Amino acid sequence: MSYEEKYKMMVETPINRLIPKLAVPTIISMLITSIYNMADTFFVSQLSTSASGAVGVNFSLMAMIQAIGFTLGMGSGNYMSRMLGAREQDKARRACSTAVYTAFALGLVLAVLGILNIDRLVRMLGATQTIAPFAKDYGRYILIAAPYMTVSFVFNNHLRSQGNAALSMIGITTGGVLNVILDPVLIFGFKMGISGAAIATIFSQFVSFIILLILVIRSKNVLKPFPKYFTFRGWVYKEILSAGMPTLGRQGLASAASVFLNVAASGFGDAAVAAMSIVTRIMMFINSALIGFGQGFQPVCGFNFGAKRYDRVLEAYFFCRRVALIFLLIMGVIMFAVSTPIMRLFRKEDAEVIRIGALALKMQCCLLPFQSYVIIGNMLTQSIGYSFRATLTAVSKQGLFFIPAILILPGLFGITGLQLAQPMADGLTFILTQAIVVMVVKELRGMAENEKKCNN
Repeated sequence: MSYEEKYKMMVETPINRLIPKLAVPTIISMLITSIYNMADTFFVSQLSTSASGAVGVNFSLMAMIQAIGFTLGMGSGNYMSRMLGAREQDKARRACSTAVYTAFALGLVLAVLGILNIDRLVRMLGATQTIAPFAKDYGRYILIAAPYMTVSFVFNNHLRSQGNAALSMIGITTGGVLNVILDPVLIFGFKMGISGAAIATIFSQFVSFIILLILVIRSKNVLKPFPKYFTFRGWVYKEILSAGMPTLGRQGLASAASVFLNVAASGFGDAAVAAMSIVTRIMMFINSALIGFGQGFQPVCGFNFGAKRYDRVLEAYFFCRRVALIFLLIMGVIMFAVSTPIMRLFRKEDAEVIRIGALALKMQCCLLPFQSYVIIGNMLTQSIGYSFRATLTAVSKQGLFFIPAILILPGLFGITGLQLAQPMADGLTFILTQAIVVMVVKELRGMAENEKKCNN
């Protein structure tokens, strides 16, 4: 597909056909990414409750790596979509190359500092004395993979932002399937324990990285990260970080929130750490499908905003919000009904893990449908370059509301407060996001009316 054909597709194809076409590959990619963590959690949980807790502790580390990759990838990707829509290809190339090489450098710094301070790191992430040995075994391997994992996340977002979501799906899916196969082989077959789970993950991620690199280099009409386009110029980083700050807020605070959750749960024992870790993975798996759907919406939104087709931006937003609400309503009902059996799949030998996790899962399912408004609303503001409002909605869930809740509620209500913290944060985030998005939609309607008058 030539650039002109792609431009025509993005600004003329009916929204109810275009977004599903772009979203299906991204949904699969996000689900597979979530399966990386789900597979590790499931297989490692068969070892012991402490080992299961170690995966939860290292989730915070994975979130740090994702924060770097997604911030640079989505920040540059959203900017690239707008520039391609505005036919400013040179600026798009600059953002592409700068994001890739910056991600590798930051991943390398994280790896070196993390490995040199691994003991202090796992304690800081919330490991108890019994969980710490498992957490160190797992964390060392994850840190080794940090440089190429960050670049993989950038590549994924760049492919999606250019309307090539199917290509990103190929690399992610291959790695995910490989991870699921290798986990039981290395953990149980070769008796490598939790180290086997980590090795399976980083090897699978490396395979994904190589596939994505080949696809980016060899695919036509995909911007390449040539070194000659890399620049330290302030305007490039300003544009990348302006669009990427909501992601940095969301991903960075997700890591911080995970640390606070682990620390709070550790006061109630390893069973509480393991239970909340499992619940977090389950909810991430559900939300990953919605995020994948939203990432099919983002390039359409950014491209049409750059092309001044504000009417299509609004149409895309309302279409995605309706679909997301129906999906999460169905998933919330199903997961509420099967919460106890789901927890048994992970840790059937530990009744305390099942009891704590099942109630926490039910509480979160009650607020799950409201996440459709939160996630799609945040993606709307981010895709059209409304950086401050996008950042505010992105940081509200984990930063403004969850961290204070997890610091206060367990002290007041014990383990029930631990389980209530996330649902309370979700409800407050919904209220704030709606207040912001209503104003953004009003502005877009005004812009659409003005553009219509100018064209007439």
